[in-house]
Amino acid sequence: MSNDQAIKQRCRGPYRAINFAEKLKLFDDQWQARVVAEMNDYQFKLVRIEGDFVWHEHADTDETFIVLDGQLRIDMRDGSVLLSAGEMFVVPKGTEHKPYAEHEVKLLLIEPRGVKNTGGDINERTAANDVWI
Repeated sequence: MSNDQAIKQRCRGPYRAINFAEKLKLFDDQWQARVVAEMNDYQFKLVRIEGDFVWHEHADTDETFIVLDGQLRIDMRDGSVLLSAGEMFVVPKGTEHKPYAEHEVKLLLIEPRGVKNTGGDINERTAANDVWI
């Protein structure tokens, strides 16, 4: 039985599960989040990252990081947190932070629609918003 046939057996009508592994196979560029779902005004975004990001903050919203694969360190000015696959962390609004991954990490981010990945700054790491896969 093919994967498509198995999915059709699990789904009836217009309803489909979102498979993170399948969605992650659709892109390989890093630091460019892809939206896979919305709930009210919040977006669920898959992203691949490796290396250092830039210091930034989100003045008006928290940001949730869920590690699907790999190990992520999130630095804050007064400490850091290390996340492995299956773990999550919520960066409180207004907290300056900088994600870092020594090796590629696959993440699910949860944040309100329209939030810039670099906070209030626009620079070479600023990604386009609302890119769906």
